[in-house]
Amino acid sequence: MKKLLFTFLFALPVFLNAQKAEIKIDVDRNIGEIDPKIYGVFMEPIHFSGDSVEFNTLYGNLYDPSSPLANEDGFRKDYIEAAKELKVTNMRWPGGNFVMGYNWQDGIGPKDQRPARINLAWDGIESNHVGTDEWVALNKAIGSKNVVCVNLGLGDIKNACYWLEYCNYEGGTYYSDLRAKYGHPEPYNIKIWCLGNEVDGEPWELGHKNAEDYVKIGREAAKAMKSVDNSIKLVGSGSSWYSGDWVKWNRKVLTGLGDRIDYLSIHRYWESSDDYYDFMGQSAFDFDEKIRVTAELIDAVRVKKGFTDPIYISFDEWGIRSSSFRGVLPVAQCFNSFIRHADVVKMANFTMLTSLLGNDSEKGTYKTPLFYIFKAYSNNCLGYSADTYVECDTFNTKEYKGIPYLDVTTVYSDETNTGYINVVNRHKDQSITTEIISSAGEFTEKAEVKVINSKDIKEPFTYEKREQYKPIVKEVKTDRDRLTYSFPAHSFTQIKFVVKNKEDS
Repeated sequence: MKKLLFTFLFALPVFLNAQKAEIKIDVDRNIGEIDPKIYGVFMEPIHFSGDSVEFNTLYGNLYDPSSPLANEDGFRKDYIEAAKELKVTNMRWPGGNFVMGYNWQDGIGPKDQRPARINLAWDGIESNHVGTDEWVALNKAIGSKNVVCVNLGLGDIKNACYWLEYCNYEGGTYYSDLRAKYGHPEPYNIKIWCLGNEVDGEPWELGHKNAEDYVKIGREAAKAMKSVDNSIKLVGSGSSWYSGDWVKWNRKVLTGLGDRIDYLSIHRYWESSDDYYDFMGQSAFDFDEKIRVTAELIDAVRVKKGFTDPIYISFDEWGIRSSSFRGVLPVAQCFNSFIRHADVVKMANFTMLTSLLGNDSEKGTYKTPLFYIFKAYSNNCLGYSADTYVECDTFNTKEYKGIPYLDVTTVYSDETNTGYINVVNRHKDQSITTEIISSAGEFTEKAEVKVINSKDIKEPFTYEKREQYKPIVKEVKTDRDRLTYSFPAHSFTQIKFVVKNKEDS
């Protein structure tokens, strides 16, 4: 087996022979502040129908006024409480593909007077019972911020401005007064607005556009919307059609819209594979590549065009479709990618809020390992991303060579004087004994270790085993500036630590 000296700053591979490893952390080297907005979620009403199944990700699921668990607004309290425990910071709504055929005005006013429409993106009937006021109420219940995506597909700029006026204008205009009429006199002050969704997606997106046309409508939309509320932040639609020339699209959008937007979006979902290592490694490097290349484009265009304001990445759709532990480790790897690039990734939205809990149709919702992985990051990984080096064995996939078995990030907070090392052991069968070295000073005497793992990575999650999914927590001793730990096969481990000289400073 070859040996790799893997630096997460420069991704420089060198090679190794034994199943032992070394991690070096330097909490004095700050890669970037971690924006709490990376702990966001995404929701839209996706409709599924088959021979015997009719299902909607929103209606009858998160929103179900007939449920005994529903709150006064019709949203289920089990999902709300879960989101609060996870400290979800923001929710992007109402889409997604859905928004590109959606008219927000169908979703305001008395519910019995709202028109039912065909869901042009996902089929089925959209009742419009969840509209702007309901989405805002849901986020208020959770304690999260609203991120709204406007329709720049089949919709137009004027209607996007009317929506912003309804949400943010104080009063004295038609749509702000309409908001007051419907029971909400105070403006919502929604600060982040997305200029369309996956606009380059020709095979699937309603009202898709080429880059030149998107830049034109995006510039005009930004100009008009800023006239309604100049305090808002705007997200430009980065490419989501990766079989096309996604780099060219992003370059054109950044060049034409870079002085108008605050973020460029990335959407990416973990790809399935029957081969364990292709599944575990392929998308991991792909996610990192999409971030790295986009960040380089941002830097290049800002220099070329002389843009003075920063442009960040909003990874505002990401996720994996899985109901077993095999799909849990990719979630940790995605968070590691965001943390590794904390200097540029400033918002992320997991698809979907409802996927964060398991759901037994007869017994109800329950917390799966995915929930506990998300919580380990969202509750603990705040502060800054610290420089981390890993030396370990590697593996190959069809497209990428030299993928380290250990995927590692380090987070430190000067405010709490606490750090967290997040480690995914991607090896299917072997534990990896690792020496962890602090370059910035000695550890305090003990560290806390939290492990999330499963003997059978393909076994579906069940309500009956929900207690078994809780993390295992234990203490380990340190030896001055060193700590030795064996990371179990196919596992996630989070180590909580304190560095003495940081504690005393």
